Amino acid sequence: MTRVITMMPVRLAATRLPNKPLLDINGKTLVERVYKNVEKAMQGKTDIAVAAGDRQIVDEVQKFGGTAVLTDPNLPSGTDRIAAALKVLDPNGEKYDIVVDFQGDNLNVDPSVCLPLIDMVKNKNCDIATCGMVIKNQEDKTNPNMVKIVMGLREGEKEGRCLYFTRATAPYTRNPEKCTNQDLYQHIGIYVFKAASLQKIVSLPRGVLEARESLEQLRALENGMTIYARIIDKIKLIDEAPADINTPEDLANSLPFIK
Repeated sequence: MTRVITMMPVRLAATRLPNKPLLDINGKTLVERVYKNVEKAMQGKTDIAVAAGDRQIVDEVQKFGGTAVLTDPNLPSGTDRIAAALKVLDPNGEKYDIVVDFQGDNLNVDPSVCLPLIDMVKNKNCDIATCGMVIKNQEDKTNPNMVKIVMGLREGEKEGRCLYFTRATAPYTRNPEKCTNQDLYQHIGIYVFKAASLQKIVSLPRGVLEARESLEQLRALENGMTIYARIIDKIKLIDEAPADINTPEDLANSLPFIK
């Protein structure tokens, strides 16, 4: 039986929205609302834990009955944070086979998108699974903040191996009249790891391409690890609200939709 845990990396140090995880959102903190969304979507198919960068977060999670692990606040990324927490929960690497990385500010991201990614890690035997969406806005295709997945999908295919991730507009279509699929794919930053692959990637030095593009997933590709992606049509629970909470504006635009 494959054993899965969903880990939520959470820390207080957010410059654009200080103390973000503990903000009150219509009677519940952000971290509680995301935790409960994950709990509801996973329907007992995974354990759930918060990889916390601060004692206050641990206290809050325990207050509403969740599981939290305190990690070094100076860890450089959420990936490092969930790997550190996993070592506490599973020090011998015997309890969990698969780890879901679900960001703690994803208030309006549907956690159920992770379920087919878990299956992909099982069935494709890949190191990491992630997801993407077809880019429909022309401006987004050239926006360096819109990370693209390069993958060789034929028309109608929804899953494939990731060959590269880039901030550039890629792949380029030289002969459009000969190409039936000219879609570009936005990368959605949700990851499902083999537990061993998670520990491997955080042990590796920063890659050359990773440093150049400032994309952590390139470290895995540079070191021969395999990443598969699934193209999805919908990521939000509520279409009108922001997917996640990063700014005061995101918070204000979310409040009318949260009960």
